[in-house]
Amino acid sequence: MEVLIGKKDLKKSTNLWDWLGNGVYFWEQNPARAWEYAFENSKGNQFNKIKIETPFVLGAILELGECLNLVDQDGIEIVEEAYKGLEKTIKEANQIMPENKGDNRKLDCSVIQFIHESRKIASESPFDTIRSPFPEGETVYPGSNFTKRQHIQICVQNLDMIKGYFLPRPLERYNPNL
Repeated sequence: MEVLIGKKDLKKSTNLWDWLGNGVYFWEQNPARAWEYAFENSKGNQFNKIKIETPFVLGAILELGECLNLVDQDGIEIVEEAYKGLEKTIKEANQIMPENKGDNRKLDCSVIQFIHESRKIASESPFDTIRSPFPEGETVYPGSNFTKRQHIQICVQNLDMIKGYFLPRPLERYNPNL
């Protein structure tokens, strides 16, 4: 609640398995999935460094700013080139390439962080946000590419892109514990 009333900021996640790299994560227009995650985390069914004691959903008004949009072909090409660059860098350093294993997405995180570092080195403007579809869960029906928990995630790098917070309605659905 301190974030909602402006006394605190959300903290960036810096886990090595955060698939869109370091930042504050949001589900785009999906408070139901956010509630599901918070509730499951409070029961110990979702991996997170910090257990959520009282699950609730905090909505945010975001400005995407300079966005690495992975729904857009240009964004995908940036990621593809970054993967090649990371692979080359790791081979030259005689190290082992990170891998994605289940929910642990070290490779994805490394590629995104490589993009940020490469832009910094090249004196290019940093990405404020990263936006990407995320296929999660079982398929909706046999042979489908639709999954029961698919959603779009936004990872905010630049916290100035978070313009405000709110409690999504209806409160009894998304915030029954408040």
